Amino acid sequence: MLDDYKSLIRAEAVTVAMDGDGVAGLIVMWARPDHWYVDNVAVWPERQGTGIGSILLARAEDVARSAGFTEIRLYTNEAMTANTTYYEHRGYVETHRSSEAGYNRINYTRAID
Repeated sequence: MLDDYKSLIRAEAVTVAMDGDGVAGLIVMWARPDHWYVDNVAVWPERQGTGIGSILLARAEDVARSAGFTEIRLYTNEAMTANTTYYEHRGYVETHRSSEAGYNRINYTRAID
């Protein structure tokens, strides 16, 4: 498992947000054939509400745009209701719901220019 994360870091699929000497959050993302995919956005609890998540999503948009993509896709667990509000407030639109590995997921997309 650790080797998987190391390969993602080497491929620059992981961006870490630092706050002073500590980690404030991270985003895991990569290219898919027809869109930029955000696999995970995590902000440490004590840093939530400080704009770190918005900075990380803006990073995803910049990288996707630079790579020639016009769409970002991601999903969240339906039980994480704060995430649904968060993504929708930032322009993500629900495309569909699905169940996978025992989790009910809400899938989102966002067009970027």
